[in-house]
Amino acid sequence: MSKRIIVVAGNIGAGKTSLTERIGARLGWESAYESVTDNPYLPDFYADMRAWSFHLQIFFLGHRCRQYLELCDSPQSAILDRSIFEDAYIFARALHQMNNLNERDYISYRRVFDLIMNHLPPPDLLIYLKAPVPVLLQRIQSRGRAIEKGITPAYLTLLDSFYEEWLASFDVCPILTIRSDDLDFVNQPKHLEVVVEHIQNRLSGREDLIFSA
Repeated sequence: MSKRIIVVAGNIGAGKTSLTERIGARLGWESAYESVTDNPYLPDFYADMRAWSFHLQIFFLGHRCRQYLELCDSPQSAILDRSIFEDAYIFARALHQMNNLNERDYISYRRVFDLIMNHLPPPDLLIYLKAPVPVLLQRIQSRGRAIEKGITPAYLTLLDSFYEEWLASFDVCPILTIRSDDLDFVNQPKHLEVVVEHIQNRLSGREDLIFSA
């Protein structure tokens, strides 16, 4: 198979990082992740979201753009945990709707985002991991990350609705939707092989499915 760039999208707790790690290892691809530990804005953002939302979104946008371009220039196939599209269509939109990103900053952000997207090559495939909100919440609570303590079912439901709206009109590249609530690609090798098979089939244009194990 020739070089591929795959992006993984999905709500918080859908399993993006786990899938990215295992697909990268299984296929020998580079694996890339969103910047959290070295993000200089996260502490300020969680202390005062309204004051720091714009700064945080700009940081994520610049980080993901640079990361994506570096992987595009590399000769090796790659899979990315979280897509640059979600920054604008999911998270910036949610911050705006929740009044944590004012209208002026939101419009300015979207202008920069649109300009960047006009110059980025499209990925070969977008994998959308989907799971019901109660499952997402259970996973978030189980991993016990301090920065995720404030995540509510209402917030996850809002994000879920934005994902559905965004993907309904997404035409940048093919989409493979995976119901991750009955898949255990961390502990079940056969489940990972099912996912790999569907990815390879979708990349070769042989199917366009929503599936579970």
